[in-house]
Amino acid sequence: MMELVTTLMEPRVLMQVIIGLAGFATIYTLGSGISRGDPFKERMKAVAGEKEKLRQMARQEPASGSRLRMQSAGGLSAIMELFNLQQIMQASAARDKLKMAGLRAEKNVYTFVLARLICPPVFALIGAFYAAVQFKLDSQTRMFVWMGAALFGYFLPGIIVNNMIQKRQLSIRRSWPDSMDVMLICIEAGMPLEPAMTRVAREMGTQSVPLAEELTLTIAELSYLQDRRKAFENLGKRTGLSVVKSVVTAFIQSERYGTPLGQALRVLSQEARDQRMQEAEKKAASLPSKLTVPMIMFFLPVVFVVIIGPSIIQIFG
Repeated sequence: MMELVTTLMEPRVLMQVIIGLAGFATIYTLGSGISRGDPFKERMKAVAGEKEKLRQMARQEPASGSRLRMQSAGGLSAIMELFNLQQIMQASAARDKLKMAGLRAEKNVYTFVLARLICPPVFALIGAFYAAVQFKLDSQTRMFVWMGAALFGYFLPGIIVNNMIQKRQLSIRRSWPDSMDVMLICIEAGMPLEPAMTRVAREMGTQSVPLAEELTLTIAELSYLQDRRKAFENLGKRTGLSVVKSVVTAFIQSERYGTPLGQALRVLSQEARDQRMQEAEKKAASLPSKLTVPMIMFFLPVVFVVIIGPSIIQIFG
C-alpha cells in the first residue's frame, strides 16, 4: 500500500494522471456539447416541472404539501431526518440562495446542506495527507494546513452557489431593459399582464434563459397562487436585483390601486438602461488601474529587453 502511495506521489506519475484527467475532461466536454440539445428548451422543461409542482401544492393541504416535498427528495430527506439537519436548513438562507442560483428542487437544498457538512472533513483529510506524506511538514504547520483545508471545504459550496447567482444576475441585468421595452409595447397595445409576460419570456429566451425562466415561473405562480402580490414578490426575491424589485413594486401598485402600468414601465426601463450604462462606464474607468500591475510585470520587461538588448550585445560582443 505504501509503495502504491509513494508511486502515485512521484511528480512524473502525478503529472501523467493530471494530463489523463485533463484529456478525459476535454473529450467529455466536447462530447456533451455536441450531444446536448437546445438549452432553452431544457430549462423551460424544468420550469414546466415547477408549474406542475405548483399545481399540486395548490390542490393539497399545507401539511400534505410539505410531506410531498419531503418525499420528492428521496434518500436525501431520510439522511436529513436521521441527522436532524432540517432545523439547520431552515435556519439558514440555503433555500433562498439556491432559488436565486436557479436550483429550485428540494433535493438541491439537502445536497447543499450535506455538502457543507461533508466537505470540511474530506478536505481536512486531504490536506493532512499531503502535508504529512508529500510535503513532510511539522505538526504545527500540519495543524494550520488541516484547519485551512477544513475552512475551504466549508465555504466551497457557498462560493460555487454565489458564482452561479452572479452569473445568473448578470444575464438578467443585461437583458432586463430590453425585456421592459417589449413588455411596454405589449401593455400599450392592450394586452393583459400575463400574456405580455408570456410574450416577453418567449422573445427574450434566446437572449437570457434565466430571465425567461423567472418570467415563466412568475406566470405560473400568478395562475395558481391565491395572492398575486406574493407571486410578484417571489420574482424580486428569486432574482435579488434592485431593478427587478422596482418593477415588481410597480406591478403590485397597479394590481392594488389600478394605476397605469405603461408610464411606470417606461420610466423604469430608462432607469435600468441608465444603470447598465453607468456600470459599463464604471468598469471602463477602473480599467487603467487594473492594467497597471500586468503592464509592469509583463509588458515593461519586454520593452526593456527590446531597447537595451542590442546595446548589451554590442558591448559584450
